[in-house]
Parts: sequence; structure tokens; C-alpha cells
Amino acid sequence: MASTDTAPKAKADDLAGLEAGLDALDAVEIRRTPVREVLVRKVLPPTLAVTLVLAVWQVLVSAGITEETKLPAPSAVWDGLTDMWLQGTLLEVIWTSVSRGLAGFLLALAIGTPLGLLVARVKFVRAAIGPILSGLQSLPSVAWVPPAVLWFGLNDAMMFTVILLGAVPSIANGLVSGVDQVPPLFLRAGRTMGATGLKGTWHVVLPAALPGYLAGLKQGWAFSWRSLMAAEIIASSPDLGLGLGQLLENGRNNIDLPGVFLAILLILIVGIAIDLLIFSPLERWVLRSRGLLVK
Repeated sequence: MASTDTAPKAKADDLAGLEAGLDALDAVEIRRTPVREVLVRKVLPPTLAVTLVLAVWQVLVSAGITEETKLPAPSAVWDGLTDMWLQGTLLEVIWTSVSRGLAGFLLALAIGTPLGLLVARVKFVRAAIGPILSGLQSLPSVAWVPPAVLWFGLNDAMMFTVILLGAVPSIANGLVSGVDQVPPLFLRAGRTMGATGLKGTWHVVLPAALPGYLAGLKQGWAFSWRSLMAAEIIASSPDLGLGLGQLLENGRNNIDLPGVFLAILLILIVGIAIDLLIFSPLERWVLRSRGLLVK
């Protein structure tokens, strides 16, 4: 008789333990990361890497392993940077390219997002346009510069055309990939609660597809920036203003190797800065909202 009484009690204890374990899993502790820890984990590693690269670079030049006509000294590149700063042209050159790149990316975002939803949700459109988007994504952006120059001439419209043709396919394909990975259970649950049509797309499909969509946005920005640099290098004109691509091409034309390396470093720094300031926080927010990141 005692054994029959203890069996239900044991099951109740097991259920209580399981419930407590599930509650512990749900209660994710979110704490504010100390500034010192952020500096050690986020700032120190790239700082050490950059310092190591500069040290190796200086050793190669000082030891005469490579000629300065092929690899300029870091001090020469630094002198070019300080000269541009003192002349007041450094920020102007950077802003010319960054403003074009961001404006083109936002325009590509406005076109690529509805296009991606249309391709993802309509089978006929996917069959008709899907392969074309994949082909456009694999086409080098530099290939669009000559026809864009012939269509619009040397102006901002040509620049934005090249950016759009490079970025829109990446954004659309990223969203299509994200929508394809949405569990069917989510869609059925949304329809049960009345989230159909545009309401279902806004409240169910897009939030569930956000990780894939964000990956497409990052790739879209990379294509935007690369497309813009290709356009600025090939289609140089005083009417377009001096951007980073034109700065790189001017260094080549003037056989100014320090200037070439300076332009390359500025292009790289801008790309890294946009990723750290815009896309990395967005990615952390998405991961944290899904319980995949606790810091």
C-alpha cells in the first residue's frame, strides 16, 4: 500500500523538478557588461592585430626586404593622411563616398525588400525571377559601370545605378532565404490568430525571417560599397567630386604609392566602421531577442 502512495508522489516530484528546470532555462540573466571587459574582449584583440601588421610592415621596409617603390613605409602613408587632414580634405573625401554608399544602400533596401517578399511568397514570380536574381548576384559589379556611363553619363545617377544592380539581388535573396527557413508552424499559428495577407507578412513572416534578412542586408551593404568603389575608380570626373575611389585612381595615375595605400586603408576602415556601428549592434539585438546572446 505504501508503494502505491509513493508512486504518485515521485511523479509529482519529477514534474516539479522538470518545471523548475524549464523556469531556470527561461530565466536568462541579462547583465550589463563592464567597460573594462568590453575593452579587453572587443578592443584589445583588433588593436593588437593592427599593431602586429604595422610592425611587420615596418620591418619589411626597414630591412630592405621589399623596395619602397613597391611597399611604402607606414610613415609615408601617415604623412599623406596628415597632409589631407591639415588641408581639410580628408573628411570631405570620406563623406563623399559614404553618403553615396548609404543613400544607394537605402534605395536598394526599399527596392530589394518588397522584391524579396514577392519572390518568396509567389511561386510563379520565384520561377521567373529567382534564377535571374541569383545570376545578377554572381555578376561582378564592375561589369555594370560601362553601360551605366553610356546610359546616364558621369553623374550620381550612374553611381546609384551600379550600386542598385549590385545590392538589390543580395538583399532580395537574403530575404528569400530567411522566409524559406520560417517554420510552417509559425505560419499556421499566425493564420489561426487572423494574421493573414499583409498582416501575416508584417507580424509573422518578417520577424521570423529576420536573421536571414539581416545576413542579406550585410551582404547588400558589402556589394553596395564594392560597387561604388568600382564606379568611382573607373568613372572619374571632377563633376562627381573626389571620393575614395577617385583618390585611389589619382594615386595610380600620379604613381603615388603612399597615396594608393592610404586610399585602400581608408576604404577598409570605412567598411569596418559601418559594420561595427550599424550591423553588429543589429545582429546582437536579434540574437539577444531570441535568447541566443546573454551579454
